[in-house]
Amino acid sequence: MTANTSPHHARAILVLGLPLIGSHLAQFGLHVTDTIMLGWYGVLPLAAGVLGASTFFVVFILGSGSAKAVLPLVATAHGQDDDVQVRRVTRMGLWQSAMFGVICYPLFWWSAPVLLALGQKPDVAALASDYLRIAGLGMIPALWVMVLKSYLAAMGRTQVVLWVTVAAVFVNAALNWALIFGNWGAPELGVLGSAVATVAVQVFSVVILCAYAALLPSLRRFQLFVRFWRADWPAFAQVFRLGAPMALTGLAESGLFHASALMMGWIGTVELAAHGIALEITALTFMVHVGLSNAVTVLTGRAYGAGDAAGLRLGAKVAIVMSLAFAGVTVLLFLLLPEPMIAVFLDDADPDRAAILAIGTTLLACAALFQLADAAQVMALGLLAGVQDTRVPMIYAAISYWLIGIPVSYALAFPLGLGPAGLWLGLVVGLACAAASLMARFWRRAPAPETAPAYSAAS
Repeated sequence: MTANTSPHHARAILVLGLPLIGSHLAQFGLHVTDTIMLGWYGVLPLAAGVLGASTFFVVFILGSGSAKAVLPLVATAHGQDDDVQVRRVTRMGLWQSAMFGVICYPLFWWSAPVLLALGQKPDVAALASDYLRIAGLGMIPALWVMVLKSYLAAMGRTQVVLWVTVAAVFVNAALNWALIFGNWGAPELGVLGSAVATVAVQVFSVVILCAYAALLPSLRRFQLFVRFWRADWPAFAQVFRLGAPMALTGLAESGLFHASALMMGWIGTVELAAHGIALEITALTFMVHVGLSNAVTVLTGRAYGAGDAAGLRLGAKVAIVMSLAFAGVTVLLFLLLPEPMIAVFLDDADPDRAAILAIGTTLLACAALFQLADAAQVMALGLLAGVQDTRVPMIYAAISYWLIGIPVSYALAFPLGLGPAGLWLGLVVGLACAAASLMARFWRRAPAPETAPAYSAAS
């Protein structure tokens, strides 16, 4: 962020952000492909696959902090033209991801008792545990993919991030088709085939990204994998200090939506189905804001490292306006075209179709209320990460989601009798509190043009 004009910042955000948005949408497509094909195979495999995948995702979020920290740290080092620091923090991010993958695997191996203790049916828990024993082997490559995507995005190499993710979608679909159903001479493995396909896709992605990072002439000077075994404990600590709060913040947010799903299940099966469909639709649009947030983290980190406080603040304003403009478009879609979007997920012959459409339409109307807040909170987190401020935002997010959002959802849905709409209105309140507090935090903490960029994120 050196040319302090709004059009310049808008172009820079779009150049970085559009491929990242595409990458996040493609990543979402991996999840959708697994769900659809397991649904074709059978109800029990679908239930086990969804349970196993959601369990893997929760653990993945907890381990993703190191990968998330690499994005602003590399961007800042790049802004300072510090090639050595770029290598150090990326390498230590890979180290920490590998360590986490080893530490968490016993949880996957012995997951059946945990799932049973959480009230899951024995047959579903047993099959989900078999899924996790295979899928857990992919934790290290999955986290390495995220670290390398952060590194490449911070270096401005977002196109390769997009194309590798798109290729992964096609590889995943082909492997699922072969291994779940036993097509093309492959063994019929059902839900276990989905697990094998997932691990294979993660290995496929990490091999391509490692080769790209090591062999591309413009990236060779960073020597990312040269003497990879050498520790750099100061960089290790830096990645951990920045990344751990980011992981916990992500866990708090995802926990808010998981808790809402559990409470929706208390209301009824039809309501839970409508909730799931509405969440899929909102998650799809949310990927745009995540991509923009990643882009603004990179650009803010570069400006922060270069000491360009004026460019940092102007870029932040432009990014916020762009994100809120898209949120405005989604508000209109959710209010004007809810039924056609929900109907895509439903069979015309389903006896519950009308009920799900009615409930889903109400939920999307509630979602329209939180679009601006959801866009603002994820953008604020991206901006704060760019200036390496993550610990206090973690506390703000936890309070907003767990001490405000979830209790309000429960109170509106059950004691006050608003049902599904009450649950989602509670989400609106939690997200709005997070957006307001995080945005205020950023504008208080963003360096003013006359100040130096270096300050402690602990205050």
